[in-house]
Amino acid sequence: MQSIGRTLWAIPEGYIPSDSLSDAHDLVSHEAACFLNVGENDADVQITLFFENRDPVGPYRVKVPARRTLHLRFNDLTDPAPVPRDTSYASLIEASAPLIVQHTRLDSRQPGMALLSTIAYPAVPQ
Repeated sequence: MQSIGRTLWAIPEGYIPSDSLSDAHDLVSHEAACFLNVGENDADVQITLFFENRDPVGPYRVKVPARRTLHLRFNDLTDPAPVPRDTSYASLIEASAPLIVQHTRLDSRQPGMALLSTIAYPAVPQ
C-alpha cells in the first residue's frame, strides 16, 4: 500500500470545556486528534501545545502503529502535564512517518450538543 500523508500538522484551534451534561465517557466534552497511518512503519508522534499567554507544553508522545488508526482524546493527555480546560490552545503535531490527521471536538455543555470535525493543516517541513 502506498504511504500517504504528511509528517507535520497544525491544529490552530483547541478548547476543552470543563463542563459536560454527562459523566459518561462518550458524552464528556473533549478534543481529539484522529490519526491514520496507512504506511508500513509505525509513526512516533510528538504533540506540542501553544497558548496565548504562557509557554508551550510538550512534547506529548504517542505511537500510531503501521496500517492502523488512533483516536486520541486530548483530555487523556497527562505527560508532561494535563491539557488545561477552559483555555484556548493550538497544537503542532510532528510524526516520524506520514500520517493523515483529523481534529474533532465534542462540546456537551448544553442538551443540543455540538460536534465539529475538520482535517488538520498539513504543513510542508521547511
